[in-house]
Amino acid sequence: MHRHYKIYKPYGYLSQFVTNQKNAGKFKLLGELYDFPDGVMAVGRLDKDSEGLLLLTTNGKLSTKITAGNSEKEYYVQVDGRITGEAINKLQKGVEISIYGKAYQTLECKVKELADRPVFPERAKKIRDERHGPTSWISISLTEGKFRQVKKMTAAVGFPTLRLVRVRIGNEELENMDAGEVRELTKVDL
Repeated sequence: MHRHYKIYKPYGYLSQFVTNQKNAGKFKLLGELYDFPDGVMAVGRLDKDSEGLLLLTTNGKLSTKITAGNSEKEYYVQVDGRITGEAINKLQKGVEISIYGKAYQTLECKVKELADRPVFPERAKKIRDERHGPTSWISISLTEGKFRQVKKMTAAVGFPTLRLVRVRIGNEELENMDAGEVRELTKVDL
């Protein structure tokens, strides 16, 4: 019987259990958060500087279905500056970014400015404060997931990402989890 988990991946952790990088000892890995069973794997990734919802499973077919399919992923993104309607419109229509040195046009996606600042656990590394200029929070929902795509998208429209938190994958939500919290799921709701 397969097992499934959702975790709030904290800032500074890699979305993996082992690393073969030369400086392996300086990286924090998912296995430090919980005693997961053998064969568990992360479904997709969040880079070291990103945080939020990460699904884990022992079911390789489910992992492939989520990463290769049309499962929508939603991110709350704090950007540098007051986001404009023009920038939101460009993000919605798709922007050109670079993926491994090649130009890539992102697909259309859902983007909106959040009226209220979302409440998340304090991040291990502080984000600059309002004294350094205003910031905005936006929601970006997309079905693709290229390398650092959301950060590249916001930079392409002139609003670099300061903090990125994934809040939803399909119908599975982050809810009010704490950074580093792990919950076992009876099933994964896409």
